[in-house]
Amino acid sequence: MQLKMKAPKPLTIVIKLGTSSIVDEKTHEPLLSILTLIVETAVKLHKDGHKIIIVSSGAIGVGLRRMDLDKRPKHLPRIQALAAIGQCRLISLWDSLFGHLRQPIAQILLTRNDIADRTQYLNAQNTFAELLEMGVIPIVNENDTIAVTEIKFGDNDTLSAITAAMVHADYLFLMTDVDCLYDKNPRTNPDAQAIEVVEDISALQADVSSAGSALGTGGMSTKIVAARLATSAGVTTVITRSSNPGNIVNIVRYVQNLKAATGSLPSTPPSGKIVQSASGSLDEPLARSTAELDLAVAAPLHTRFIPSSQPIRDRYFWLLHGLAPHGTVYIDTGAHRALSNKAGLLPVGVVDVEGTFAQQEAVRLVVVDRVPKATPQAGGLAPKLWEGPGMEVGRALVNYSAAEIMRIKGVRSSEIQGLLGYAESEYVALRENISFFVRESRPVTPSLELR
Repeated sequence: MQLKMKAPKPLTIVIKLGTSSIVDEKTHEPLLSILTLIVETAVKLHKDGHKIIIVSSGAIGVGLRRMDLDKRPKHLPRIQALAAIGQCRLISLWDSLFGHLRQPIAQILLTRNDIADRTQYLNAQNTFAELLEMGVIPIVNENDTIAVTEIKFGDNDTLSAITAAMVHADYLFLMTDVDCLYDKNPRTNPDAQAIEVVEDISALQADVSSAGSALGTGGMSTKIVAARLATSAGVTTVITRSSNPGNIVNIVRYVQNLKAATGSLPSTPPSGKIVQSASGSLDEPLARSTAELDLAVAAPLHTRFIPSSQPIRDRYFWLLHGLAPHGTVYIDTGAHRALSNKAGLLPVGVVDVEGTFAQQEAVRLVVVDRVPKATPQAGGLAPKLWEGPGMEVGRALVNYSAAEIMRIKGVRSSEIQGLLGYAESEYVALRENISFFVRESRPVTPSLELR
């Protein structure tokens, strides 16, 4: 009796391309051979039924070529002007290449401000969903024309991870100039071993000496940060070589067929190294492709980061990574325990406040050990209220400003009215407005200056 195979589940795949994959670092000419292969790969995956998003750097590099400039300037307005010039030609190039294969595309330019507002975040999410439903491939880039340090994602690795989380992607491919991560620099160490599977990023010991190109802002370390962020949202993240985009199709098909054949992924790769946590779980939300691949054929060399078994999604992901924190609220271990049990943050659990922030702004939550009896410090300094380094555990949208929380910290909610003359809420932050990092080795969203 022949078993009937299940219909394949379409995957959502985000492909991130750095500037060095799009333009030549010296001449700033578009790398048409690589771009053509990427377009062919994206269309092939799309015809297999998958939904594709491309996160594309390169606007400034293309702008340099258009204006016949030799190197990236340091003056911010000049960089932003070049981004405006280059983005027009970059999207025109993508549209022309995809047009040859009759594949419609769309342009989406984002800054952190665009997703800091919850309504705008949902609007962006809905736009992505509608475009993918229409069979369109969105081309995403950071809006460098208006972005400054305070509203930048920092680099397109981070932007791609946030995009992947926003659309609940199955895969994020971070394309780079090496095949995968190595435990040592393979250029100087012939015995360097490839790291093929990473389950626990906190246990990862890899060579990150590969810096970003002269035109870009990323490097291998930013890709690990992006992988940390994406896997926390349940996205399988892959680092592989950009000069051979066909690897994407082969890697997806290989892993899908492994899962279809065995019911789960093997605990170790066929070669190289695995970085694994104590749980040992390697299950991934993958589906079998319509195109078959012989399992005897090894997958192209790559590093695959296994997604979290307890992903953070939607509103809780937005709280952690869509908002820039404006300050810090220090809480005691009792408050942290109560929050873990789904209670809200009461003022009695607040130990201290740092920074200046208003109502309904995001803050870091840091757990500290409260000093039993605060005594004034030498030199007339304010008494120390807590000790130890503290551990950042999450983010919160607060109901009171920094000055208000300073006045009500450590007191019962019934005393708020007497201290402030009003009581907006009995909670410093509602539980629905609090989100925790899954692991201590938490994802972070860096902010790098344009340079």
